[in-house]
Amino acid sequence: MILETAWVLPCYGLLGAGLTLPWSLRIIRRTGPRPAVYLNMMMTVLALVHSCWLLTSVWGQPAQHFEFIWFQSLDLNIACSFEVSAISAGASVMIATMSLISQVYGLGSLETDWAIARFCALIGFFEAAITGIAFSDSLFFSYALLEMLTLSTYLLVGFWYAQPLVVTAARDAFWTKRVGDLFLLMGVVTLANLTDSLNFSDLKTWAHAPQTIAYFAEHQQFGTLLGLALIAGPLGKCAQFPLHLWLDEAMEGPNPASILRNSVVVGAGAYVLIKFQPILSLFPVAAELTVVIGAITAIGASLVAIAQIDLKRALSHSTSAYLGLVFIAVGMQQPDLALGLLFSHGISKSLLFLSSGAVMMTTITQDLTEMGGIKTRMPATLIAFIVGSFGLVAMLPFGGFWTLLRWEETFWVSNPWLIAIALLVNSITAFGLMRIFALVFLGQIQPKTRRVPEVAWQVAIPLVSLTIVTLLVPILLPSWHFVDIDLNNANIWETILLSASGFMGFGIGAYIYTKPYETGSSVPMPPKITRNAWKAVQDLLAYDLYVQAIYKYTVVLIVGGGSKVLAWVDRYLVDGSVNFLGFASIFSGESLKYTVTGRLQQYVLTIVVGLILIGFAAFYGLN
Repeated sequence: MILETAWVLPCYGLLGAGLTLPWSLRIIRRTGPRPAVYLNMMMTVLALVHSCWLLTSVWGQPAQHFEFIWFQSLDLNIACSFEVSAISAGASVMIATMSLISQVYGLGSLETDWAIARFCALIGFFEAAITGIAFSDSLFFSYALLEMLTLSTYLLVGFWYAQPLVVTAARDAFWTKRVGDLFLLMGVVTLANLTDSLNFSDLKTWAHAPQTIAYFAEHQQFGTLLGLALIAGPLGKCAQFPLHLWLDEAMEGPNPASILRNSVVVGAGAYVLIKFQPILSLFPVAAELTVVIGAITAIGASLVAIAQIDLKRALSHSTSAYLGLVFIAVGMQQPDLALGLLFSHGISKSLLFLSSGAVMMTTITQDLTEMGGIKTRMPATLIAFIVGSFGLVAMLPFGGFWTLLRWEETFWVSNPWLIAIALLVNSITAFGLMRIFALVFLGQIQPKTRRVPEVAWQVAIPLVSLTIVTLLVPILLPSWHFVDIDLNNANIWETILLSASGFMGFGIGAYIYTKPYETGSSVPMPPKITRNAWKAVQDLLAYDLYVQAIYKYTVVLIVGGGSKVLAWVDRYLVDGSVNFLGFASIFSGESLKYTVTGRLQQYVLTIVVGLILIGFAAFYGLN
């Protein structure tokens, strides 16, 4: 039965990674690394075909669960459970498609790099972990797969490990995620002691049980801590405040990996958070904090994105912003809305990173101030970037419009302030994309853009394919019941307000960044009267609201200073005391050896004198 073969899908990526090892480890050199790329691509194609077949088989059917015992000892029973549904199968199709696009793009951008075999192996590892998360119905195995994602993120960000900046970025990304994973592990262990099963389907039933609700109503503080521990893992994976800095630094990795990281990798953490939603409903404080964190990240990351001069970093911050909206949807108990946001954002952001990667590959730079005037030289890339921008921002009739329209319909009466946040994020994102578009494709030709060609077929094929997929998102969204596309029944004011927010962002961006540049500058400059204030605002946003500096002088200073104090205590007090006792023992032993003469009379005299002294001490002590 095709449904029972769902567990095979994560194995394709692992098998592809294993097949590339002879080239990754330089065991095979004569053929070059291309056979490794083709083998890994072949396994991804098989995974894509299998996923499509599975999707057609489960379409329109209820979710089905399959389980087998992975480990059993005494009363410990760990089962591996899979949930096969239209959503999980669709997620598998999306993962395989993005993985294949990343590999084909990597074949074009990393063609001369011998380490491309290692890159494909890591992509296969990535693919296996994310596909496993899509089908996993077990919290235990989902946590293990999230750890695989953390490891693969570290390896891919540190791909060019000879560069110090890359090594630092990989280390920071790894340890930042580990902070969230540590708290998530505490939550997993706690749930294991509270319930008989760690399957998400069983946890949903357990969360709705009257005795569970009564228990956490009585133990509210304990429930709040448990809820905070559960959201900490997705918080780090999705680059949400205050664990958001790693995604910015992760852009030091190869461009093809950024397509996966900003579309489905960060979405994997949000996918696990969506599965936590029934449990989070037990903890109001944790749910409210999820909304607050999402709102802070959505607005803050959107503002930070518009001040970046690095193309990849500008796009990565908008990823954090839209995942902040996903966090808000989960906190407000709207899992379908969260899934719709994940899907529409993932497709559009992949196209934006693919088109931006094409620009960076031909211009050999990712600095926005060094780009400009390539609209006629890269027409396919230009169209792809426009379609990706419209798909991300709420522009009718693209996918982003319908998901945010449902957002408005959901919170129009109950929580209008959430609509204000979504409109603000939409407008700022539109402004940022218009800024990137003007600096990259319009304006004056720069030295690095004077002779840029259109990309080769290895990049052009995935670019055109993903453009078509992005255009089809409005058709795909209703298929999973994420949105209901019907303008006839839509609130006219909601539609006008949403469209106006996008047009306003694009309009302001066009007004500022399409004006003639000041002499000697590649970006528009404000009048001299407001230049100092404008520069201060730019620096505030460009340096991520100085969050890194705040961490340096608070958390890092406290932890670093505390570790230095502990190191001093361990070295001079603990080790010093032990060393002093050892030295005293050696000194006394060396001193006493000179009293050994071998004469019995001297030993008896010593004993008698000692007894007399003890007697005097005891006598005077009693008196």
